[in-house]
Amino acid sequence: MSAPPRPSPIVPTIPFDRDGAHFGFLRLPVSRDESAWGSVMIPIAVIRNGDGPTALLTGANHGDEYEGPIALQALAHELKPAEIRGRVIIVPFMNTPAFHAARRTSPLDGVNLNRCFPGRVDGSPTEKIADFFLNQLVPLADIVLDYHSGGKTLDFVPFAAAHLLDSAVQQDACIAAMQAFNAPYSMTLREIDAVGMYDTVVEDAGKTFVTTELGGGGTATARTARIARRGVRNLLKHAGILDGEPEIGPSIDIDTTVGDCFHFCERNGLLEVLVDLGDPVAKDDPLALIWPVDHVGGEPVVVQSRNTGLLAARHFPGLIKPGDCLAVVASVVE
Repeated sequence: MSAPPRPSPIVPTIPFDRDGAHFGFLRLPVSRDESAWGSVMIPIAVIRNGDGPTALLTGANHGDEYEGPIALQALAHELKPAEIRGRVIIVPFMNTPAFHAARRTSPLDGVNLNRCFPGRVDGSPTEKIADFFLNQLVPLADIVLDYHSGGKTLDFVPFAAAHLLDSAVQQDACIAAMQAFNAPYSMTLREIDAVGMYDTVVEDAGKTFVTTELGGGGTATARTARIARRGVRNLLKHAGILDGEPEIGPSIDIDTTVGDCFHFCERNGLLEVLVDLGDPVAKDDPLALIWPVDHVGGEPVVVQSRNTGLLAARHFPGLIKPGDCLAVVASVVE
């Protein structure tokens, strides 16, 4: 006979099924040099008012992305139980160790949280976090929002996104939620590699899922923070958790599921971008020059667009190397 599954070592310090506003932690035991019997304390808020839908809201899945943490800290501070029907679970710093280190990956084990799902209950600290979210929090949720932006290495036009899914009913629900978030751009998204992503396992669980890319460069701007703060309230209204209608403004529909959208660098060099984010691009237009960095007077490599649309993403640092994502030219949906 097989042994029963091992329970998660992560212990919530607050209830999930009691009305009111509760603020506490997900406590993950981690023995390390600084604290032999220590724990990682992942902040969490649960705001509940009777029966109704549950929204699971997460930021800092990657620790160098800040719009989500800003919007969710503000929401946890401002949202009152009497304002809602149902439950809102708020985790501003999903990957707390990476967030405090301002890193994409965790300093505890070097693992990228958003590439290690479904995780392992007996795995590394990051794998244990993934296991807990998938098996303990996602089952509670009806709608899931996971904030992202470009971190230190990418910059994006601010968009909310939904993926192509096998279920037309589920895909329609995700697209409707994405449109309700109402970022300046709404993207139908194809991931480069969806294996191990939080997005994938949440969608596989049948949930309505929305993600974002709201800027980048390892910081948030006043504009992207406003988009993030407004978007989450729009989503809660769409879900019937907050009263009122979503605050809707203009949004441009873009798509990376058709065409040759992704452009990768093939040499080391100094990046000169020739097109700004959001600018229109035609196929074969020059996107960037890559100048040599080991001598002077040499010719640059010209990178041409393989798609017609607009520049939705670009490499952010000034230096670039082979394999880096240089640009994403998304198709515009008329």
